[in-house]
Amino acid sequence: MRYRALLALAVAPLLSACGEQEMADMPRYEPLEPAETFADGMSARRPVAGTVARDADLAPVPDSVPQPVTRALLERGRQRFEIYCAPCHSRTGDGDGMIVRRGFPAPPSFHSETLRRVSDRHIYDVITDGYGVMYSYAARVMPADRWAIVAYVRALQLSRHAPAAALPDDLKAGLEAAGTEDRP
Repeated sequence: MRYRALLALAVAPLLSACGEQEMADMPRYEPLEPAETFADGMSARRPVAGTVARDADLAPVPDSVPQPVTRALLERGRQRFEIYCAPCHSRTGDGDGMIVRRGFPAPPSFHSETLRRVSDRHIYDVITDGYGVMYSYAARVMPADRWAIVAYVRALQLSRHAPAAALPDDLKAGLEAAGTEDRP
């Protein structure tokens, strides 16, 4: 008898909710359906200011390429650059890509003094947020690939503006030999 009383007490709260369908029967709105409930007439509500997406990366963004610049990183950067950047910036980074040749505004050359002086973070931020007529590539290029592109852009810049003193001796000798062959 005692067990039956305890069982009845334990099961009673569970059974009392079985007939309740209030939440299932409540009116609801389809996405973007008009609603008279709100002053703006929309059922979809705007996120509260400062809302952050669940999958947002909240780690601080470094000021320079956060990994060692290796051949593999440069190859990845070249590949991503040729896919996303070269149509406007050209494969050499001089700002004369196929899009520009068809009438779109020319981006600045990566070889200009101004862009050679900007920080790695600036290039990363431009890829992320866009700048001028360039739109954001944040949804298309993952952060690691953005850094690979930054490393590749720096390699492009260095390809035209490397100081001769920084070259290995065998390359310096080759440059000197080439320079004397051109003279009369």
